[in-house]
Amino acid sequence: MLILTVAFALTGLAGLATSEPAAAQSFTYNPLPPRPKPPRTGNDGQMLVQAVEVNYDYNNSRVSAVGNVQMFYNGTSVEADKVIYDQKTKRLHAEGNIRMTDADGKITYAEIMDLSDDYRDGFVDSLRVDTADQTRMAATRADRSSGNYTVFENGVYTACAPCKDDPKKPPLWQVKGARIIHDQTEKMLYFETAQLEFFGVPIAYIPYFSTPDPTVKRKTGFLMPGFSTNSTYGVGVEVPFYWAIAPDYDLTLNPRFTTKQGVLFQAEFRQRLMDGAYQIRAYGIDQLDPGAFAGQPGDRQFRGGVETRGQFALNDKWVWGWEGVALSDYYFMSDYRLSQYRDPLNSFLSLPTEAVSQLYLTGVGNRSFFDARAIYYLSFSGKQDQVPVIHPVIDYANVWNTPILGGEVSYKTNFTSLTRESAVFDPITTLANTASLCTTASADPLARLPSQCLLRGIPGTYTRLSAQAQWRRSFTDPAGQIWTPFAILRADAINASISNQPGVSNFLPVGDTQELRLMPTVGLEYRYPFINVQPWGTTTLEPIAQVIVRPNEPSAGKLPNEDAQSLVFDASNLFRVDKFSGYDRLEGGGRANVGVQATTQFDRGGSINVLFGQSYQLFGMNSFAVQDVSNTGLDSGLAKPRSDYVARVNYSPNRTYTFSVRTRLDEQTTNVQRFEAEGRANFDRWSVALTYGNYAPQPELGYLTRREGLLGNASVKVAANWVLTGAARWDLEANKLNQYVIGAGYVDDCFVLAANYVTSYSYTAGTTPPILGHAFMLQIGLRTLATTSAGGTGSGTLQ
Repeated sequence: MLILTVAFALTGLAGLATSEPAAAQSFTYNPLPPRPKPPRTGNDGQMLVQAVEVNYDYNNSRVSAVGNVQMFYNGTSVEADKVIYDQKTKRLHAEGNIRMTDADGKITYAEIMDLSDDYRDGFVDSLRVDTADQTRMAATRADRSSGNYTVFENGVYTACAPCKDDPKKPPLWQVKGARIIHDQTEKMLYFETAQLEFFGVPIAYIPYFSTPDPTVKRKTGFLMPGFSTNSTYGVGVEVPFYWAIAPDYDLTLNPRFTTKQGVLFQAEFRQRLMDGAYQIRAYGIDQLDPGAFAGQPGDRQFRGGVETRGQFALNDKWVWGWEGVALSDYYFMSDYRLSQYRDPLNSFLSLPTEAVSQLYLTGVGNRSFFDARAIYYLSFSGKQDQVPVIHPVIDYANVWNTPILGGEVSYKTNFTSLTRESAVFDPITTLANTASLCTTASADPLARLPSQCLLRGIPGTYTRLSAQAQWRRSFTDPAGQIWTPFAILRADAINASISNQPGVSNFLPVGDTQELRLMPTVGLEYRYPFINVQPWGTTTLEPIAQVIVRPNEPSAGKLPNEDAQSLVFDASNLFRVDKFSGYDRLEGGGRANVGVQATTQFDRGGSINVLFGQSYQLFGMNSFAVQDVSNTGLDSGLAKPRSDYVARVNYSPNRTYTFSVRTRLDEQTTNVQRFEAEGRANFDRWSVALTYGNYAPQPELGYLTRREGLLGNASVKVAANWVLTGAARWDLEANKLNQYVIGAGYVDDCFVLAANYVTSYSYTAGTTPPILGHAFMLQIGLRTLATTSAGGTGSGTLQ
């Protein structure tokens, strides 16, 4: 086979002139010529043609290239069995196995193509177009005019890849139209007499619709509508309109037309700047029937709200931003399923209790971190006076790059200032719940109610500045023993102005209180790993001991406690120097933490890790035995000279299975105080997880009975792209399935279908019996065309 390469010199696209044939021809022999990449011809008007044979008809001013024709010009290539160029009409005619690739990567396949030499006008028969973003079009004929409009007769459009096993099989979805018009200037596709097909079966007929072409990321126009139902506003239909105002900002108008309450107006404005972006959402409705919310905050004519957020970079290490929420009433977003209530899964599995408004500044260095923020919580419970305003909270931590005495030096600081209008009492006994004794005053300002109430939040202003510096160094002696001495100095400056509200004086002295706390700490940690190597694997046995020396906690239990109310003693914090979760409590007294850890790594895969230990109060006051405003430490297993035993077992036989057991056993009786077991399995087609929890009563914290339950979730890949999911929570003490989720979904490169049904009980203070909630959500997405959703919610009381 002979391959003829011809270079044409063009004076612009419209004027094609051939050079001398003898000088332009070159011959090479290649039995299987590769498909070359388009050469870079630049803007010099050069067209390169390769073919088996080139014929010149000087009488009719025609040039014909026959056999494996490959033509390149300005980034566009044309391959065909035969190409004829007519210099008089300036038309390019191609026949047989045509493949045209433009500079953007769009590929057009056809049998006959007749175009002007600048590709502005012409027609193509039996064509198929593949774009760079994996969308495809086909038609019996396409006519191109003015270099802008392309009309596809009997056109088909899809964003789905053809079936690998059977390319002739209809794609998952496609849109057929009697005519599909592509306006290249506006980047729009217009469908006339269209029908939507799934697997070749028509399911919807649309006389006319339009959509941006796949190259468009932002385009003004209507988006797919959404549907929802609710017992208070009826049936809701949303018709969003997107306005691409400029390349850097846009506006979405999304009115929701409801059958019972009128029109809920929604708008969202977004703008991206050089160093960040921000957005603003606004809602508003003039309710037709406020009485549907009788007895609730929503019983008013106008309801609305505003949300905003933004984040900007000061440089590569610092960012600042904000979040803001303002509502006419705290039930507004819940009633109309807006913002964080929009997703039924979030609404019922983890019901939000407040909206956050904050202003923050964050910086991250190589070994340092800074974060400062002022926070306002908008409570969804209606008890706004019990929610604190944080003004502000500042954290800074740093690790020095230069060692001191051969050890690592680090320090951290925290500044917290907050204000709360009303005290937050938590009744923890049946007597307190029925007799409302939490606010009963006492003649003794330091007297406590007998284990009936907790003071979760103080009324007034509370400010604390904490700073801590730490030095730590590890030594390994010739015997392999690891010795790690450490020294810590902690200082806290506290100022509290506590309002004299009923019952508060039973927990703390009211009025102004100033306190300076100092806590020097020295300690030593000892580890001695023993390694045993066997043909079947390697085992490391490591005894661990930690001795801590420090004075008693200053003013233990006599100061406010805002950030250290949660304490779970288990294997994860056995060797923590300070086991309190926050800064407001400070562990004091001498303590020893002792345990043993064993890890086995099997040669054939898999590993097991076991940790068992106990903590001992050596001298001084036990901070965990001191009663404070929230009883932190009581019923924790640490409020004794010898703590409860804690243990952990993690076992991973392979990549498929993982098992974990965590427990706390009473030091005297070895009765189970806490027990959690979790198992997970992940296979090619399915995964499952099951968690069992069993917790003993903690009457000092308000848990009067044992809690026991199961939480399970699973997903099964029933087909290549189909997934079934489910989750359930079973309260074993009440013998009741109190929450479950069932879902199904289909996901591939061109189509998304998801459906979820959620049922759960919502327990609200003062509400009896609990509310049974239901939610259903359906989502359908066609890549490059649209995504729409429909949902419904309902509720009822449990009888």
